[in-house]
Amino acid sequence: MGILDRDRLKVLIVDDNAMNRNILSEMLGDEYIIVEAENGAEAVAILQKESVNISLVLLDIVMPVMDGYEVLNIMNSKGWIKDIPVIMISSDDSVSSMRRAYDLGITEFISRSFDALIVRHRVVNTIMLYAKQKKLVGMVADQIYEKEKESSLMINILSHIVEFRNGESGLHVLHVQQFTKILLRQLIRITDKYDISESDIALIAKASALHDIGKISVPDNILNKPGRLTDEEFAVMKSHSLAGASLLDELATYKDEPLVKVAYEICRWHHERFDGRGYPDGLSGEEIPISAQIVALADVYDALTSERVYKKAFSHEKAMDMILNGECGQFNPLLLECLKQASEDIRDELKKPISSDVIAKANISPELVQYDELSASEETIRLLEYEKTKSNFYASISKDVDFEYTSVPPMLTIMPNSSGLFENDILINDPLKNDELYSIISREDIARITELLHNAVPNDSTVRINCKVNVKNKIHDTEIICKALLDSDDAKLICGVIGKVIDIGEAE
Repeated sequence: MGILDRDRLKVLIVDDNAMNRNILSEMLGDEYIIVEAENGAEAVAILQKESVNISLVLLDIVMPVMDGYEVLNIMNSKGWIKDIPVIMISSDDSVSSMRRAYDLGITEFISRSFDALIVRHRVVNTIMLYAKQKKLVGMVADQIYEKEKESSLMINILSHIVEFRNGESGLHVLHVQQFTKILLRQLIRITDKYDISESDIALIAKASALHDIGKISVPDNILNKPGRLTDEEFAVMKSHSLAGASLLDELATYKDEPLVKVAYEICRWHHERFDGRGYPDGLSGEEIPISAQIVALADVYDALTSERVYKKAFSHEKAMDMILNGECGQFNPLLLECLKQASEDIRDELKKPISSDVIAKANISPELVQYDELSASEETIRLLEYEKTKSNFYASISKDVDFEYTSVPPMLTIMPNSSGLFENDILINDPLKNDELYSIISREDIARITELLHNAVPNDSTVRINCKVNVKNKIHDTEIICKALLDSDDAKLICGVIGKVIDIGEAE
């Protein structure tokens, strides 16, 4: 695969008719990497292997072996439908057929015979809107456990203190976090054995920063000894896993917080091995929490590829060979398979120099970045502030956001909410000029919301308003809570709105 191919998005075309596949491939092949399946079973097999890499599915309904509806049912059961948009293309455009397809989660329905321009536009629009939504979901997942800025700041301060005492490069915590994310995402691609969501990935990666916090109790002369440790010294070094777990266990007020629980697992058991020959408790196999198993593998890989007081850095290839050959202890075979499959991504991550982007991804606060060579760009800081505003608002309304409006490009995304008022995603381009919006909420109420937001900015950019919302031809009394997102250069300029819709009940 060439460099240009790696930059292109991948589209899966599923149709039993070779001519139809060829026509669609001709329409889209210049802009996308095309993968083809001639029936639903082939499509599911492809999605099982590389669902994360598929940006869109063009799906026929009537096919042998497995039809389009069965594919949609499987995509729903495995959760793929949340991340991969589906455009159904079929000559059966009956109301019942279209309704069934939309109920199963398709984004668009195109009737045959199709026009090339329409197909291209709908493909581009669908991929763009899903990419935007994925970005928002990723942002939420990365921020959801940051209840206060100070908590994230303290995690990084403590982990870097340990790095400094341990004579490490300063990148160890960042690398372990990134490798942990890569391995976890690869794990959910190849198996559904572990119930791991995107928010779980963000949580485990954040908690991984504390994996060696117990080393704060190890004397410097042992921690930084250049030669081989004696048996007595090694026993002291090994005590750091229990010491770190004890530190966290003594946080009485916070010990039940998800972050602390996961950090405890990682601190205590990231030196356990799959064959039971690790420490401190001699756990084996799935007795070891998957969070600790993943961080253990990430930690060993980075230790091998980093320079230490007692060794030179090994190459990526040498480190891979050592781990896969069992020279560093036994790991879960599934995780070793993840390591092999994600080898290229991990090697690329290792080559990255420290940068403002890496710092931002590791959730290091800008207050820590005071020197020119480490300072984030103004654009990065602006985006962080923008997302921090979202994050604080999410927390204030129980982390449940129902809609987002952006002014550039003008777009409204309405997401399924906890009350069940909205059951499917609704995406409206240029909403203030689109009748689809006004079929849900009246022009008068939109005008009232707009006026309230502009009057509230910049002193208090959150407003509440009671209004009626039309969902499936039923009028509901609702309370809408809105938060204006402001431009960092002009505190009076609204560049977006996020909010929540609280269903009070059907109007009489």
